[in-house]
Parts: sequence; structure tokens; C-alpha cells
Amino acid sequence: MQPIRTSRFGPRSGTASALVSLLALVSGGLIAAAPTAAAQQPADSSSNVRQLCASQARPGAMHCLALERTDVKQHRGLTADAAPSGFGPADLQKAYNLPAGAGSGATVAIVDAQDDPNAESDLATYRSQYGLPACTTANGCFKKADQDGGTNYPKADAGWAGEISLDVDMVSAVCPQCHILLVEAKSANMDDLGAAVNRAVAMGAKYVSNSYGGGEDATDAAADSKYFNHPGVAITVSSGDSGYGVEYPAASPYVTAVGGTSLKKDSSTRGWSESVWGTSAGGDGAGSGCSAAEPKPSWQKDSGCAKRAVADVSAVADPATGLAVYDSYQASGWNVYGGTSASSPIIAGVYALAGAPGAGSTPASYPYAHASALNDVTSGANGNCGTYLCKAGPGYDGPTGLGTPNGTAAFTG
Repeated sequence: MQPIRTSRFGPRSGTASALVSLLALVSGGLIAAAPTAAAQQPADSSSNVRQLCASQARPGAMHCLALERTDVKQHRGLTADAAPSGFGPADLQKAYNLPAGAGSGATVAIVDAQDDPNAESDLATYRSQYGLPACTTANGCFKKADQDGGTNYPKADAGWAGEISLDVDMVSAVCPQCHILLVEAKSANMDDLGAAVNRAVAMGAKYVSNSYGGGEDATDAAADSKYFNHPGVAITVSSGDSGYGVEYPAASPYVTAVGGTSLKKDSSTRGWSESVWGTSAGGDGAGSGCSAAEPKPSWQKDSGCAKRAVADVSAVADPATGLAVYDSYQASGWNVYGGTSASSPIIAGVYALAGAPGAGSTPASYPYAHASALNDVTSGANGNCGTYLCKAGPGYDGPTGLGTPNGTAAFTG
């Protein structure tokens, strides 16, 4: 098991350092009418980001990985000529070359702990702001369940409510035609979250996003077989927000471990550029590394790690280039969120756009068969390990995996 060290985000693998430079937004937290990126001005200190869920050091204890920008003025409502700060659906669809009309009827499940009483109403606000089709219980698009499949929801929790808002908004942004199933575990212990994963699959979801993590421990192998071995189901997991170092369940060989990038508009042919979310000094940033115990999947071919390497693919996660989210329970309305909590539901949505996984297949292997269909991220680092496990370069690297979506071809069997 890797040693647990402490960062600003709590006991985790990695070294402590100042957070990567953040971006300040225009006055009042608003930008021009089109739903585009946050302004490109660096903020002054790491105090401009707050972790929504407290880290847990106990074996089997998980915490959500959502990060909130505290330097963005929050708004409960917006005028017709203003849009939320942060990237919106059109930005993600353009940056990742995604077909907005695909995914009709596919169900993406979100697994989180505790309850967000405002999940459905907040989702309605987000989708209305961006002109997305309504997704409600009444029209069959949205469903919320407890980990037993019923409506005996767990106790509400502000931090996890913010996580839930981020998750459902990112699925909406990437796959507006998808249905959303929110399964709420009664606690943040792996056994309850794992039971919620099983419930999501039992309820028909072929795509399941998990935006939480904790340290690796001796119970992981048992959890793999009990909760994550679901052939024909694409299960995505955030790689972590504390820089170089491996977390579970991202290390499970049955899941797609999703790392994180900084995403910016530029003048290239693509119109966007990405680098590793993190700093070479370590500390905050996308998680990555070589598992201490999990076996290496047959489809993973990197030679510098004899066991499971993290991550597989990635998407935007840097709060400095963060996402617009509407959250009225934890926050006061519109804000900018980030963390690999954002990249996991983004990738789950991309899998849904690509179509149903093959029966009996391992969807985590799909990108490895189609690496050329990804945007290769070649710059940046999340630590100073001296190898590709913390530093980007051509081809596979730990912080960004094989790269970010360029359409859906890399996510098909």
C-alpha cells in the first residue's frame, strides 16, 4: 500500500504544494451572453478553491472529489443577456467533438452518498439555462433512488449535494438526450457506495459514474468483485484531486479511471488546448500512478508499472478552467466547480453517446484499442516522480491516460 501523505485536500497520496494558478472571472461572476469559458486571468492563491467533502483516512471510507471556486460571485438567477461563468454544454461539445443529438434513451447512472433534496429542481434550472430538453421524473428522463432502489433517501448533506449537482449537470452537458438515474448511498463507506453501483446496474444503467475516492487498502480486491465487475457496463471513476498518487476505486481493473486536464480555448485547428491539471511540484491536481496491489489489466500495456496504472483517459477537471454548475442546496445558485468529479461524469456521458457496450465486454479496454481517436495530452505534470506516471508526454501517461475525447470512436467496442 502506498504511503498516505497530506495535501490541502486531506490525507492522500501526493505531496503538499500550492494549488495551480486559478483564473479570476469578470466582475460579478458573469461573462458574455454565450455560454463560454471563464475569463483567462490567474487568481492569487489556493484559497480560491474549496473541497466540498472532507477527506477520510479510514479504510473503506470515501469522500467526494468536487471542488468549488470561492472567488466566483454566486447568483441564484441570471438575466437573459448573461450566462453563468465557467464552461457550459456548447463548450464541452465543441472541445471534445461530441454529437449533441446522440444517446437518446440511454441511461447514465450517478452514484453518490447522502441526499440532495434539490437535485431535480436544480437540474431543471441548469438545463433551462442552456436550452437543453427537460429531464424530469414526470417525463421519465430523471429518476432518483436510494441504494435499495426505493425512495427512502438518506440524510441530506451539503457537500455531497454539491457533488450531485456537478455530476448531473455534466451528464446533461455532454449527453443532453440521455436519461439520468441518481442512486444515493446511505453513507460514504465503500460497501454502501458499492451497493449503490450494483443497484444502478440492476436498474438497467449501462453507464455508471463514480466521483469519489479514498486510499488503497486490503479490502479493495473484495470490493472489485462485489461491486465493479459488471461486464457490458461502462463504469467510470475519478482518479483523485491530490496530484500524484493512486486512489480506489479508480485503481480497480474493472473501471475506466478518469484523470483531469486544464482546458483552454486557443487559435489551433481544434480551437482548444489541454495540459495536465497539476504542477510538477505535486500536491493538488489529477491523481495518477501505479497501484500498490491491483493487478494490471491485460489491455494496459505500459511497461513502467507492473500493476494497474491510473488513469485511462481524461477530461477537463482544473477548477481554474472549470464548469458552470447550478447548486442551490450547498451553494446559493450558479458557481464554477472542478475536480476529477467533473471528468468522470463527462466520460460516462461520452460512453453513452458512443452506444451500448458489447455484452460481456470490458468498456475500460475500449480506448486502448482506439488510442488514435483521442486528443493526446503531452504537456504538464502532477508531481515529480521522474516518469510518465506523473508527467505527460506523447502516448500514454498517468495524469491524462491515453488522452481526452475526440468524438466517440475511442469509446466503442
